[in-house]
Amino acid sequence: MTIQEAKEALTERVANSNFDRVLKFDCGEDGVLVINRHELSTEDAEAECTIAITLEDLHSLVKGELNPVAGFMQGKLRVDGDMGVAMQLQNLLS
Repeated sequence: MTIQEAKEALTERVANSNFDRVLKFDCGEDGVLVINRHELSTEDAEAECTIAITLEDLHSLVKGELNPVAGFMQGKLRVDGDMGVAMQLQNLLS
């Protein structure tokens, strides 16, 4: 899965959610995915919360194979910024 494919997989969920924050998935050299309220972008931008994650683990997260809390506890994702925004991710992905 590429960053663009992750964006496409999340577009409908984000558009239909009540997520009203700015969150960035930073996959290093593989790119970024920014959720800005109800819009998604692969352009880097400031965010209230940044989640460092591999593209492979982002793919698992998007597919529902990786629980965000479990991923955090296992060290598969690192949260920088507002932890409250990161906690909203659970609702967005379920």
